Amino acid sequence: MENKLNKRERYKAQLKPIDYYKDFEKIDFESLNEGDRYYLQDFGIFNVEFLEDEFTIRLRIPAGRIEAEQFQKIADIVEEYDLSIVITARGGLQLHGVYADNVLEIHKKVNATGLTTWQSFGDNVRNIVADVYDGCGEYSEIEVYPLVMQMHDYIIKNPRYVGMLPRRISIGISGNRANVTSFFANDIYFALAKKENTFGFNVYMGGKNTEVAQSADIFLKDDEVFDFFKAFVETFYTHGSRFSRAKTRLFHMIEDIGMDTLRELIQKEYKKELQKEGVLILEKATFGEFHNLKDGTYAFCYQTDFSRLNTKEIQEIASFATKNSAQIRIGIDQKIYLIGLMEPSSPLKSPALSQTIVACAGNLCPYAVWSIKNETAYLPLEKINKYQIQVGFSGCAKGCGRHRHTDIGLIGLKTNNFGDTDGGARIFLGAEHSDGASTARQLFSMVPFAHLHRTVSLVIELFELSGYTNFEEYAKNILNKYSEDFLSLWVLANFETKKAIPLLKLEKQESYEFEKELLKKEFADLDFWGYVDENFFNAVSYLSKKLWTIEGEDPHYKPKIERTNFR
Repeated sequence: MENKLNKRERYKAQLKPIDYYKDFEKIDFESLNEGDRYYLQDFGIFNVEFLEDEFTIRLRIPAGRIEAEQFQKIADIVEEYDLSIVITARGGLQLHGVYADNVLEIHKKVNATGLTTWQSFGDNVRNIVADVYDGCGEYSEIEVYPLVMQMHDYIIKNPRYVGMLPRRISIGISGNRANVTSFFANDIYFALAKKENTFGFNVYMGGKNTEVAQSADIFLKDDEVFDFFKAFVETFYTHGSRFSRAKTRLFHMIEDIGMDTLRELIQKEYKKELQKEGVLILEKATFGEFHNLKDGTYAFCYQTDFSRLNTKEIQEIASFATKNSAQIRIGIDQKIYLIGLMEPSSPLKSPALSQTIVACAGNLCPYAVWSIKNETAYLPLEKINKYQIQVGFSGCAKGCGRHRHTDIGLIGLKTNNFGDTDGGARIFLGAEHSDGASTARQLFSMVPFAHLHRTVSLVIELFELSGYTNFEEYAKNILNKYSEDFLSLWVLANFETKKAIPLLKLEKQESYEFEKELLKKEFADLDFWGYVDENFFNAVSYLSKKLWTIEGEDPHYKPKIERTNFR
């Protein structure tokens, strides 16, 4: 039974998605079956059985570059049909609230803008992403947009691949020495590198929302990337698993056959000899509201309301870009960048402090249980913004907010573990995300929303007291030298005593006995000691339930006005 094709593969065997599209005009969107829902994803339309009358349409925006006129046309469609619009975590656009009787009409209008919805969901090469300052920023060495478009054009409407891969493939590429956002969560990442005084790309493979892409020990010159891409896609198409859906990502293929074997398979398709990796050229940098560009002009970062947009905003952004002959680029950080301004100034006012926060679609997605974009109000946004702390907030374990690739990661979940509390967030801490060294580790399995502001504020206060000004450096040199359960107990003990006692800087990972003595030195009088045995797990469970099983709301929380209509 293990080698039985999974359900989606059985549908593909019966009818290829490209052939399904031939009858697209005849689809009855009010009476879809399971197969219809699978096929429609390949053309950018998402629907689930329990919300049968409501649809989502997703647009690909290669490298995030969109014309002002196209942006305006999308706003017009949103306004005409009373839709909601958000920026995706892959720098695309997503329309929500599309009803069955309008799906075909809206789909046609969206694709008539010059943008495309093709292969934005489903088992496809998804929207290909790059840094927003590609080719123009002070850290740029190789402009990759031409390569992105080569790859994009090759895959779109290619009958061999439309919906026919074993699973989705996410691709990131950057020719920049420093990036606004890390790309190590991609299945394949072409990262700026240097070999024999020539700039090119090292290849990293096997990343996903919960895993870091690993070095494939391959160096490519820029004119070799496209051929390698074609060889890679064909290899995954031919050799990727098509059995259990839980094991069909590239990560699992590498886990199964190993990186060396995968490289050999790609080599056979690529034909030419692959070079061993060069020196990775990647540094960490911080990016403010304005950024100096190589040609002496400036870029402006418009911080969205945690990826939500309304038509008035889009119209103002499009108008300002047109007036100033500026490019519009959408980042995978869900912000909008205006490139090529003559002065570091803009009349556009960002609606939220969201520059370093990525949030999934929240309750606009059927898999999320909370309106994650509203729950960001539980976070100490001013402190997060002040220190440029990278935060990822996901509405479910699928991790579209990339919570494991950030300084502080959260998943919004339902819980009844703390009495009369119906919601909270799982917290992750300390990813070394800039260079793909490690994902974040779990700090707490659940913090009720009523305590989330104080808990995250305490984590940031301990960071402030460390003397570091960069959270990732703090994680690397302090947090990640301690065990997960010790860190959890340390934060809880500070929480209970209303203290903020910073952790010691360690040269290496210390023993359980060392951590135990450190706790005794500062918190010997607390009652969790009765639960400390061969580890701290039971003590963490006891103290979290003791502290967080209370009634009432977090006094720091100021509810935002609920936005039920994003026009």
